Amino acid sequence: MSSALNDLCPHPIVQAPMAGGASCPALTAAVSEAGGLGFLAAGYKTADGMYQEIKQVRGLTSGPFGVNLFMPQPEIADRAAIEVYRHQLAGEATWYQAALGDTDRGLDDGYDAKLAILLDDPVPVVGFTFGCPTREVVHALQRVGTRTVVTVTTVEEAQAAQAAAADAVCVQGVEAGGHQGTHRDNPETDAAGLGLLTLVTQVREAVGLPIVATGGIMRGAQIAAVLTAGADLAQLGTAFLVTPESGAPTLHKEAMTDPLFTRTELTRAFSGRPARGLVNRFLREHGPYAPAAYPQIHHMTSPLRKAAAKAGDPQGMALWAGQGHRLSRALPAGQLVEVLAAELDAARAASERGAA
Repeated sequence: MSSALNDLCPHPIVQAPMAGGASCPALTAAVSEAGGLGFLAAGYKTADGMYQEIKQVRGLTSGPFGVNLFMPQPEIADRAAIEVYRHQLAGEATWYQAALGDTDRGLDDGYDAKLAILLDDPVPVVGFTFGCPTREVVHALQRVGTRTVVTVTTVEEAQAAQAAAADAVCVQGVEAGGHQGTHRDNPETDAAGLGLLTLVTQVREAVGLPIVATGGIMRGAQIAAVLTAGADLAQLGTAFLVTPESGAPTLHKEAMTDPLFTRTELTRAFSGRPARGLVNRFLREHGPYAPAAYPQIHHMTSPLRKAAAKAGDPQGMALWAGQGHRLSRALPAGQLVEVLAAELDAARAASERGAA
């Protein structure tokens, strides 16, 4: 067991930073209080909004927690393709009585301002998604006592994180719900992601960094499997999305086990970047035509998604979910951590008996 992150939490369980509201202060604090590592998602928030949530978490728990940042994105979008997609969504705008959003809202998600706050008022862990920070940024965070974790989806990305002196990598399998944290958005590799166990094994053999494994994990036995494969901790998103503390809309939580939604799929329909969600009407109708344009498409569809949620229509929402969504358990977050830890212990004990 590595000391880079394991000494922060009694249980090797990390709550994934789910942007869009699910990873709120109440959820983050509940997981940390129970002995896991809770994570705030700073994505799509202002720098001050992030800071206010950090203060809320500190008021709810004295335990360690993390904050996850989105890396600034390069300008790769085809403007003409964005306008074609805007025209395609005109009917959705009419149906939901919501104007399509402004696509010229910047590509950096307030990265510099958020980083400045985290350097001035440090938190125990800072994660990075959609790219790798510079070595200078990593060292600056390390100087104020913050540990860094970079989300990776390939061996090459893990090697880049190691070269940047990151403290750990979060290895994301293709099973994961929500956005794939690829460092470069390449339409030619949309469906080329590796399963979690294979990817963890490859990364373990390629780099010497501690590994947080994520993607489709819903049970303690699965945590045991990724730890056996070489991970140091397991990160769960969908499993915590349905907890009472989660800030996800009720419709989203209910959809996880609704028999109407039988499978997940990677799509660009809602954000312009590959993300795994439950297959609904919006995904089926618009997924094949959505361009590679993140965060422009995210901003364009945001009013539609909010209007669909307000109307009680899950068919127009981004129902992010991992492949294990049908295994969701609507337990309080702290209790879920305890159940997962007990299942992990049981799986380890069974393995030891089998080896005896």
